[in-house]
Amino acid sequence: MVNPKHIATFLLGAAAGYALFKYNSLSDEEKEKLYADLKAKANNLKDEAEKAAGKAGDYFEELKTKGADSMKDYMGEAETFFNDLFKKKETGGTNNGTV
Repeated sequence: MVNPKHIATFLLGAAAGYALFKYNSLSDEEKEKLYADLKAKANNLKDEAEKAAGKAGDYFEELKTKGADSMKDYMGEAETFFNDLFKKKETGGTNNGTV
């Protein structure tokens, strides 16, 4: 039985074979240019990844700080809300029981 994994493997192998054929048909100058282009693209990708990693660390640190501050703000409001809710319920419940 042929499943999508087998088809993907076949297509990947065919693409690699074609790339090897094209590479072998290039002149030495074209091979050097291709290598230089690939090296430059890899270095750019590496630089972007390093910048992203640095930004991610800063971002998570900022989230941690802002998140804690936000929780402090909302917890005070939530505590007030629940206190008001349960106090009203208690006072309403005692009045209904004595009537």
